[in-house]
Amino acid sequence: MNYLPIAEYLPHRPPMVLLDRLVDAVGSHVVCEVAIQVDSPFCDGAAVPGWVGIEYMAQTIGALAGWRALDKQLPVRIGFLVGTRHYRSHEPQFRVGDLLRITADEELTASDGLVAMRCTIHNAADVLLAEATLLVFQPNDLEAYLQQISSACENTSALQ
Repeated sequence: MNYLPIAEYLPHRPPMVLLDRLVDAVGSHVVCEVAIQVDSPFCDGAAVPGWVGIEYMAQTIGALAGWRALDKQLPVRIGFLVGTRHYRSHEPQFRVGDLLRITADEELTASDGLVAMRCTIHNAADVLLAEATLLVFQPNDLEAYLQQISSACENTSALQ
């Protein structure tokens, strides 16, 4: 299948679009790729720190949400990374020249929109480099959600 440029599926804009392309999206499964280059965001000229893998995973999940939205002729919406369970980087960094394949599979969806996604990062030789379960949330009404959070923060501040 031919996919749009990755930025079309994400609410991000350069330089924070960290992925290069959407490889596959089917149902609750998605695969994206990024080639680590000297000018890649967060690269020190030789490598990208392993902790950036969390954002690669989050953007892969975002690409799935964006693909689903565009498939239904809806706008791409903002989502939130709520938490990460058991992020494990088997390598301390992703080196310049590495081609990373990031996968995400939906494990659990709650009625309120919270979703647990099992994610992995492999290199071109199919060696597992990182893995985690990410919890993400995409509110149906962003403005109402942000207002609710703002009110909760104000109430908390008033109590202190």
